[in-house]
Amino acid sequence: MAIDLVSLALISLVSVACPIIAGLIPGKPIPETVLLLLAGALLGPHGLGAIQSTDAINLLSDLGLAFLFLLAGYEISPKSLTGTEGKRGAVTWAVTFAIAFVVVAIWPTLSAFELDGLAVVIALTTTAMGTLLPILQERGILGTRMGNEIIAYGTWGELLPIIAMALLLSTRATWQTVVILLAFLAIAVAAAAVPKIAERIGGYVHRFIVANANTNTQMVIRSVNLLLIGLTAVSAVFDLDIVLGAFAAGFILRYLIPTGDQTMEMKHNAIAYGFLVPLFFVVSGAKVDVRAIGAQPELLVLFILLLLFVRALPIFVGLSTGRESRTMDVRERLTVAFYCTTALPIIVAVTSVAVSAEAMSQQTASVLVAAGGVTVFLMPLLASVMAHSVNADLGEALHEIREQPRAVAHILAEHRRRERELHRQLKARLAAAGARHADTFDLTERCPGGVCTIADTEDDGH
Repeated sequence: MAIDLVSLALISLVSVACPIIAGLIPGKPIPETVLLLLAGALLGPHGLGAIQSTDAINLLSDLGLAFLFLLAGYEISPKSLTGTEGKRGAVTWAVTFAIAFVVVAIWPTLSAFELDGLAVVIALTTTAMGTLLPILQERGILGTRMGNEIIAYGTWGELLPIIAMALLLSTRATWQTVVILLAFLAIAVAAAAVPKIAERIGGYVHRFIVANANTNTQMVIRSVNLLLIGLTAVSAVFDLDIVLGAFAAGFILRYLIPTGDQTMEMKHNAIAYGFLVPLFFVVSGAKVDVRAIGAQPELLVLFILLLLFVRALPIFVGLSTGRESRTMDVRERLTVAFYCTTALPIIVAVTSVAVSAEAMSQQTASVLVAAGGVTVFLMPLLASVMAHSVNADLGEALHEIREQPRAVAHILAEHRRRERELHRQLKARLAAAGARHADTFDLTERCPGGVCTIADTEDDGH
C-alpha cells in the first residue's frame, strides 16, 4: 500500500509540474504529454525507480487509457466515418496496412505472419486520436477544414487498428475471434438501445437520472462511468483489448447525445484530464527502458521514418487525389498528414500484447513505445511549423523559375520577401484580434500578381 501511495503521489506531482513547465516554454512547442512520458521514464523502474508499476497503479493506468478512448470516440461524428472523406480515410488505412505488411515482410528480424511482425504492422498504421484531440482543441483546429480531415483520416487510424488487434493478435482461431467480436457488438448495440428506449418511454429510472444529473448523486456521470467500465469489463472477459470497449462506449455516448452535453463533457474532462489520463502517460513512460533506446537508437529513428513513409505519405496522396480535399494547398495537406502520423496508445497496447506472449523483447517494445512518444512531440511540431509557414504561391515561383532559369536567385528572394510580408501582416492581425493561438486562423493565402490577402475563420466554440 505504501509503495502504491508513494508512486501515486509522485505521479500527481509530475501531473502538476508538467503543464507548468510546458507553459513556460515560448510557443509551447513541446506538448504536455511528452513531458509526462519523459518524467515517467526517468522516475520509473528503468530509471530512478521512484515510481513502481504495481497492480493498483496499472489498474488506474488502464482506466486512464479507457477514458482517453471514451473521449476520442465521443468526439467522432458518424458523418466523419460515412462521408466521402471518411470512406477515403478507410481506404487509405487499408493501403497503409498493405504497405506496412510489405515493409515488415522484408524486415530481416521480423516475420509478417508472426505475432511480433503483426504487432509492428499494426503499430505503423495507427493514429493516436485520443492523444491528438487535446492538442487539436488547444490549437483551435477542431471544427476547421483541416480538423475535419484529421478526424476523417485519423478516426480510421485508431478504430481499424483496434479491430486488427482483436483479429490478428489473438491466440484464438479466427472464427472464434469473429464470433466473440459479433457477441461484443451485440452487447454494445444493446447498451445503446436500452437508454434510447428508456428516454422514449420516459420511465422512472430515466426521469430520476435526469433530475439528479447535478445533485450529489451525479447520476449522468455515474451512468456514463457504468457504460465505460461495463464495456471495458466485457472486453476483458472476452479477452479483447480494453480500448475496444472504451472506444465503443464513446461512440454509444455520442449516439445517445448527438448534440453534446457541455456540463457532462466538462465533468468527464475533469475526471480524465485532471487525474487518469496524465497518470496513464506517466505509467506508459515508466515502462520505457531508456537504456534499451541507447542500445538501439537506429531502431528508434527507423521506426519514426517508417511511420512517415507508411502513414503520412498515403494520407498526403489520399488528400491530393480526393475530390473535395485536393483543393487544399500542399501546406494544409502536409499538416493533416503530419498530425495523423502521431502515434502512441495503440503502440503501447500492441507491444504489451507481443511482450506478454513472449513474441517481442521488452527492450524492443521500449524503443517502439519511445518512438511513439517522439511522434507525440515531433508530428504536431512539424504540423504546426507547416501550418504557420505562410508562403508565397509555390506553383507561381516554380513557373517563374521555368520561364527565367537565370533569375532563380532574384525570384527566390522576391518570394522570401513576400513571405516576410505575410508573416508581418499575420502578426498584426493576431495582435489586433488578441488571439491566443495562431492556429485558430485558417490562412487562405494566395499571391496572384504579388497581392496577398489573409482570411480568418470564426471561432466555432472549440
